[in-house]
Amino acid sequence: MKTALKLELEEAKLMIEAAKEKSAEINVLETIAIVDDGGSVIALERMNGARITGPEIAIAKAYTASGHKRSTHLFNKEPNGPALPGNEAFGIQHMLNGKFAVFVGGFPIVINGEVVGGIGISGGNGEQDTAVGTAALQALQSYLEKEGYEVITEADIKK
Repeated sequence: MKTALKLELEEAKLMIEAAKEKSAEINVLETIAIVDDGGSVIALERMNGARITGPEIAIAKAYTASGHKRSTHLFNKEPNGPALPGNEAFGIQHMLNGKFAVFVGGFPIVINGEVVGGIGISGGNGEQDTAVGTAALQALQSYLEKEGYEVITEADIKK
């Protein structure tokens, strides 16, 4: 048997608030989705004026990051991104229709080396989505460090 950490609504809300703060700071309207380690949505928020397509895209990014245990942009990162043409996972985004995202904006939430969920950001360009996502991870790290937990906060995460 294994004892597992579980991401809860309190942490998800904290991450969403940090993401919204960063979004406002860089002047971009985002949708933020937080899922658990099974890919189920814990929290979702679309900022006023953000694109109506944002929720589905953000959920797909969070689902992919959590389920595949890697930042979504790594699937297409040159030269060996697994979803690039000719590589081992080319076309993987078609396997789970509408649920698998292979572009920037999804990050696994890794606490003490274990993937406990994912965050998906949709609405900005790649640089903006990354800044917002990593700000949310950094906020979670600041919140949990007093309890002795370590959260990976960089953009390129692969477990």
